[in-house]
Amino acid sequence: MKRQERHAFIQNTLRDWFAANARDLPWRRTNDPYAVWISEIMLQQTRVEAVAPYYERFLARFPTVASLARARLDTVLKLWEGLGYYARARSLQRAAQEIVSRWGGRLPSSREELLTLPGIGRYTAGAIASIAFDRREPLVDGNVARVLCRIFRLHGSPKDTAIRERLWSIAQELVPAQRPGQFNQALMELGAEVCLPRGPRCHVCPVERVCEARLHHEQDLLPTRVPKKRLPHYVVAVGVIYHRGRILIDKRQPEGLLGGLWEFPGGKKQRGESLPAAVRREVREELAITVRVGRPLAVVDHAYSHFHVRLHAFECTYVSGTPRCIACADFKWVRPGDLGRYAFPAANKKIIAVLRSRQPAK
Repeated sequence: MKRQERHAFIQNTLRDWFAANARDLPWRRTNDPYAVWISEIMLQQTRVEAVAPYYERFLARFPTVASLARARLDTVLKLWEGLGYYARARSLQRAAQEIVSRWGGRLPSSREELLTLPGIGRYTAGAIASIAFDRREPLVDGNVARVLCRIFRLHGSPKDTAIRERLWSIAQELVPAQRPGQFNQALMELGAEVCLPRGPRCHVCPVERVCEARLHHEQDLLPTRVPKKRLPHYVVAVGVIYHRGRILIDKRQPEGLLGGLWEFPGGKKQRGESLPAAVRREVREELAITVRVGRPLAVVDHAYSHFHVRLHAFECTYVSGTPRCIACADFKWVRPGDLGRYAFPAANKKIIAVLRSRQPAK
């Protein structure tokens, strides 16, 4: 089969297959650019099943770009709580504010303009432009990279620059002028439902006959996998600090991992340091107060994308000092029953669950 014939076969076959087999997902029931944008940001590095309820709640609370732009960041982060990768939420609101100021609240339609917005990279720009605006723009995510590596028998890791650029070149050649968004979604759907990372379902693949990896019995070997690096492990000690019936929480600086979220004061244990000593030191360095460390409250193991943490929480009592922000953005004394109003990282949420199951300290 000639190159052009092969491309046409892939285009037509995948669109027909997608029309008959596409999953019914909430963001596929609309072509509203704002809704498409929200879904694409949420779907970055996150499973479809986890995204669906967040997507619907988010759009119910922020139905327009303008409503998102004028919201308090704390409110945005609270709605995002549990979805992870919180930099996405912060970038989402910054982008909404730019869309209001630069484009009157209407999402730009060109890839070039989309790329100027916070949180929108090459893939997301292609997805929004093609799905929401019917622009002939390619996209390559993890699913598409796997599909193309197998169909075109590309050896090497998609993380390598040369392979990555080759994939984008193929995707550009493949995306049709007619209904490009539908085709791009079909490619992603094929990777999600059929061309699986392990044990691909080649017997039901609509383009099996033109898959070079299948022809050479290499579908389980491609794409080339790079061994994962061992993730670092940190031991962290935090204090649930009581004073006059309230608990002290502080807000992380807006930049970096978990930026803008609330947490119980504390930090990494240093070499040779006891856990209670770590709590006392970290609270002093963070908020300039002295606390008395009491009984252990909980031990939480949690995995982040780039490291693992074991979080030791202790009940503490405020002793002296006037709280001030030294290594945090804000602090509050809150009633235990009000902790649920604030956006916390997942590991801290587990501590809150333990607090709710026990009687508060006197």
